[in-house]
Amino acid sequence: MSMIRDLRAAVRPALRRVPVQGGGYDPTRDPSASSAVVDCAVYRDGKRASDHVSPAEAMRRVRSEGGFAWIGLHEPAEHEFTGIAREFGLHPLAVEDAIHAHQRPKLERYDDTLFTVFKTIHYVEHAELTATSEVVETGEVMCFTGQDFIITVRHGGQGSLRALRHRLQDDPQLLSKGPSAVLHAIADQVVDGYIAVADAVQDDIDEVEIDVFSDPGKGSRRGGDAGRIYQLKREVLEFKRAVTPLMRPMQLLSERPMRLVEPDIQKYFRDVADHLARVHEQVVSFDDLLNSILQANLAQASVAQNEDMRKITSWAAIFAVPTMIAGIYGMNFDHMPELHWKYGYPAVMAVTVAICVTIHRGFKRNGWL
Repeated sequence: MSMIRDLRAAVRPALRRVPVQGGGYDPTRDPSASSAVVDCAVYRDGKRASDHVSPAEAMRRVRSEGGFAWIGLHEPAEHEFTGIAREFGLHPLAVEDAIHAHQRPKLERYDDTLFTVFKTIHYVEHAELTATSEVVETGEVMCFTGQDFIITVRHGGQGSLRALRHRLQDDPQLLSKGPSAVLHAIADQVVDGYIAVADAVQDDIDEVEIDVFSDPGKGSRRGGDAGRIYQLKREVLEFKRAVTPLMRPMQLLSERPMRLVEPDIQKYFRDVADHLARVHEQVVSFDDLLNSILQANLAQASVAQNEDMRKITSWAAIFAVPTMIAGIYGMNFDHMPELHWKYGYPAVMAVTVAICVTIHRGFKRNGWL
């Protein structure tokens, strides 16, 4: 509780400040000027009713003429978001999360506002998977959903909602359902992104699996590359951290009646929850499969080391024969068999070669060489 009180104390003073110039959101500011506000519009009966308005002006029109406002922001600073938060009555704890990001996917209700956090996942294309390859890149989309507004806050270079906004504007019947329709569309786009990334990651895992279990004599790297497997496993864990926590919010949005979510839209959330469950199963199977591949890789490395040791031992045993014979006849005793015999040297060489060939054939037959 003390941590929550400290957080509220840190955020509320910022919400109470009304900057005169340049310190916060100015309702009279030219919306075309560079700011964190990517787009701001009022929608009425599923159609865009206004363009190039400030968030405060959008809210005034909604309250006087009806409809709902959709405000999109990208990585807003604290001084840019405080005025919007005050205008729409956003909770300080949710504002703090939206500004500083790095949140787990979640769904929270603050009075008359739903605060939803989505992790966006983008697959990073690479010519070849290496031990340092970045496979997935993450971002965040946070949604404040009210009765007559939705505010989206995006962090990261991926997960743009521009195309989604245009797509919704081409479907007035769906957009007329209000802010919950936009929330569903965002959730659907995020989960569709998960599906695409899962398919791409599956290809990388298949490539690693082929390398691990391929024939070393065909030019592939024997036993695969543990560094690549570890890197891919780390990226899959990052993917898993985006998918798994979102399961519960999607379950709530699809099953529990909520005043801010239209009953007709709730049916669509069930479809998103189903797709998310399928992706979750894939990601869990990826993690298990990579564990198996890594164990197989380590086992093959151990087997390869044993094979190398057997070859080294075999050759050492073969070379021990001439070394032993040369050592015996190098002791310089006067009375040694065949020491002064005319055919002593060729006989010893013949015996040495015969013994070495016999040992070599024995090791070869047993698979040591």
